[in-house]
Amino acid sequence: MISSHPFQTPFPAKLSALSVLVFLSACTVGPDFKTPADSPSQHYDQQAEQRLGQDGGQRIEPGRKVSGHWWSALRSPKLDQVVRRAIDGNLELVAADATIRQASASVAAAEGALYPQVDFGATAGRQRLHNAKAPATDNFYAIGPRVGFDLDVFGGNKRLVEQQQAFADLQKRRYDAAYLKLTSDVTSQALLVASANAQIQAVEKLLANDSKNLELVRAAHINGSTTQVDVSLAETRLAQDRTLLPPLAQQRDAARHALSILTGKGPADWIPPPFDLADFTLPASVPVSLPSEMARARPDVQQAEAELHIASAAVGVATANLYPKVTLSASLAQAASGNGGAALWGFAAGIAGPIFNGGTLKAERQAAVEGYNATLASYQQTVISSFGQVADTLQAINHDAEQYRAQDDALRAAETSFRLNQQAYAQGENSILQVLEAERAYEQALLGHIRAKTAQYLDTVQLFVALGGNCAGVFEQRVASRETGSTSYQ
Repeated sequence: MISSHPFQTPFPAKLSALSVLVFLSACTVGPDFKTPADSPSQHYDQQAEQRLGQDGGQRIEPGRKVSGHWWSALRSPKLDQVVRRAIDGNLELVAADATIRQASASVAAAEGALYPQVDFGATAGRQRLHNAKAPATDNFYAIGPRVGFDLDVFGGNKRLVEQQQAFADLQKRRYDAAYLKLTSDVTSQALLVASANAQIQAVEKLLANDSKNLELVRAAHINGSTTQVDVSLAETRLAQDRTLLPPLAQQRDAARHALSILTGKGPADWIPPPFDLADFTLPASVPVSLPSEMARARPDVQQAEAELHIASAAVGVATANLYPKVTLSASLAQAASGNGGAALWGFAAGIAGPIFNGGTLKAERQAAVEGYNATLASYQQTVISSFGQVADTLQAINHDAEQYRAQDDALRAAETSFRLNQQAYAQGENSILQVLEAERAYEQALLGHIRAKTAQYLDTVQLFVALGGNCAGVFEQRVASRETGSTSYQ
């Protein structure tokens, strides 16, 4: 039966209107974000991959992911202790953690717009009425709640929430990147300390040889078998070799200070252990994930993906701004004026949409689209650059192995030559100049050998870092560990 009241809506019409409203409320305009497709590449540098492992050098395990603590592959308990200390005390991680909580609060704030907004208002005053029969002055007040609700018919608020959620995810990926950089920096600085200590020990050994040679030359000069020129040459070599120590000591001290700072302490407040190259073991093999898997394991690629998601949501927000906004509001107030009072209530629905704005909204949407395209290109460049970084590091490890073998041969040859020249000089068969030249060759070979070994370690570290170091998602893992009371470190 249809009502005859002119303003009463028939029940089927109400139901239809409600259905349309529900349908529209479920509509969210703009693009839905999709994770970019993985790269089909199966190799980083086939030549480098094929050469690795030849001649007894380091080899790779293609298709295998890095697992556990990547730095544990160096098998150094000292390093593990320092890395753990740095993870607990590093101030950049503390700042990154706070930034994530800030972003999470922003998500909660954005989500609040999806719910009705309830406010409370009260007004009071004094007024004079001039249009009454007898002008009068009286008091008035109104007090009560107000409710407003944006139906978000086209999903603009939902896109804003999505954008904030993507930004929060970006902060988490930045934490992962900071974690990876921290562990990389700690490991690299520890290796630099060990390298400097090894070189200092080598120079001190050379200085001991210089002193011994000088004593031999002086004794020979007293016996009349050599000249003052030879004595001067030996003294010069000793003085020159002493100049090698200060730069090495500075390298060691700078690395030690860096380790203190990385752990959140001043250099005077905490001193790292005295690392030595013997504390580390060069991994015989390194797991190398496929390019498609590696892209998902690198925090910088994950950052680029989160930035792409933010740009996609921005397109949705700009698109929703092109459509009308539908709002509902209601109020209930107790109001009084003079000696009279009444309860007042109201309910209203409103719609507002753009008609003419000089093309601003369309231009803003186009700007958001172009921003997305630019971010997509940046994402793709980040992925490609990550492949290049792995390829460069694989080649570097190959060249490091070649350099180390060459330095090893040079060291053995120089050591033999130096020993034979010392013996020949003691027997009067050659001059001090020949001994000093042999010593110089040995000195260069010994220091070169240590540097070549250090390069192998540092480039191995860089390979782990280039592969992501198993650090993607480490923030969530650390949160889970804190909630369970575990002290596990990823």
